[in-house]
Parts: sequence; C-alpha cells; structure tokens
Amino acid sequence: MTLKIQNVSKRYHGSTYGLKDFSMTIEKGILGLLGPNGAGKSSLLKMIATVSKPTSGCILLNKNNIVKDANYMRKQLGFLPQDFGVYPNLNAFEFLEYMAALKGVGGKQLNARITGLLEGLNLMDAARKPLGSYSGGMKQRVGIAQALLNEPKVIVFDEPTVGLDPEERVRFRNLISELAHDCIVVLSSHIVSDIDTIADQVAVMKNGSLLTKGGQDAITALVAGKVFETTLDRDQLSVFKTDYLVVGTTRKEAATKVRYIAEKPISGSLQQQANLEDAYLFLTKTK
Repeated sequence: MTLKIQNVSKRYHGSTYGLKDFSMTIEKGILGLLGPNGAGKSSLLKMIATVSKPTSGCILLNKNNIVKDANYMRKQLGFLPQDFGVYPNLNAFEFLEYMAALKGVGGKQLNARITGLLEGLNLMDAARKPLGSYSGGMKQRVGIAQALLNEPKVIVFDEPTVGLDPEERVRFRNLISELAHDCIVVLSSHIVSDIDTIADQVAVMKNGSLLTKGGQDAITALVAGKVFETTLDRDQLSVFKTDYLVVGTTRKEAATKVRYIAEKPISGSLQQQANLEDAYLFLTKTK
C-alpha cells in the first residue's frame, strides 16, 4: 500500500497558501508529522482524508487518484480531525454504533469491535454514561475509537494526544503500534515524544513545505556533534539566546543549565547525544 502526494498546493485566498508544491510518498507503517503552528499539517491531513481538495496537484492511493475518486479513500480511511466533536446526549456505545452506521460498518461482529476498542482505550467503565459528562481526554479517546471502527487501511490522526494524560498517551501509542503492521498511519503532533517512540518515518514541515523526511536516526544525524550543554547565570541567558539556538533549559537556584545547538560551542560546554527534538528545533528554527 502506497500513498503518493504529488505537487500538491492548497491556496486559501490571494497569495496565502496552506501547502505549496508539496510532494511526499508514504508507505505502510507510522509516519510522524512534525511542524510548528501554520506549517500546513492540518491542511495536508484534510486533503489526505478527502475533507478538502487541493488547489492543484494530485494524491494517489495505490495509483488511484483520490482527488477524483474520494470514495476509494473513504472506504479504507480512519480519520480523527483536530476539532473532533461528539453528541453529548449519546453514550459511548450509542455514539460508536451511530458512527459505524455512517461508515457502513455492521454485522454480528460490530458489538465485539466496539467493546474491544473501548477496552483498549480504557473507556468501558464510562461506556454507558452520556458523552456530555466526559472529560476532554475521554472524548478524545472516543474520537480515536471512531477512527478505528471500520478497520481502516489508512489512518490519519491530527493531534490525537491532546487532552490525554501520560498513561493514556502510552496506551494510545501501544494501540497504534499494533495496528501499523498492515496500515498506513499518519500521525501529526507538536509533541515530539509522541512521535519518537513509535514512528517508523518522520516528516518535518514548515510554511507549507517539506523540510525533510526519513528515519529517526537519519534526521537526528543532522545535528550530531552540534548539541551541547552549559551552565549560565540567569542574567546571561537572554544574551546567549541571541547568539545560539537554545533547545532546552533547566533552572538551578541562581543558575540555568542550557542545552543548545552550535557549530562551535562556548568554553566549558559538554557535548550531548542528539535526539529527535533537537533535530526538529534545528530544522524549524534555522531553515
């Protein structure tokens, strides 16, 4: 299974573009999509999910143009948008049965499918309570469940861990890892730790363009040997930030431990092992 985005642009008005001449090929497995606000991540995901159409270019799933034949994608798609909403008077079982009907999913196995998803997302205890009584994180888990109802072959998640506590985020990552063997999973997040624990490939976007795509090791290698740590007085930090890319700080009484990226470190710095977050910040802050 292959998803190809070919020279796709999305123009909203005038000279404002969400994406511009964007191309990328996605294979089976988990693709982590990283980028700051305004990078074009949601625009891209909505076009993959056939919610919106590109201004130009095409998107191919197994050589089928889903811009012209959206139903080909929709039959195989699970989608959790960033602004997912629920019907507050329905309980989780009722809502998922309703969503299954919209997707054309039925049969004897539907109840077992819904039960399995609710168990996997730790929602069984609240499954018969109205969704209006759910916390934001619980509603988000219901959204994840509806995206997986039809056993999709292409799964698109836009910021799926928003509102989830650390334990729920781990459960989500475990669930997605199990699904990814036979599916294309595109997972957009601004939380790098949600990507680096499960993604087979990572794509970094900025201003509607693709900065890089590859395995985590290859992307991390972009800053290998350039990540350092030093300790500064607090009144030195603001000046230091004007000369160096600071990727992390830890306050210690009157001083601050600073993690930064540089070609040439300042005296007394210790070299650190680079990670995906270092590479992401380097790419999006300097390109």
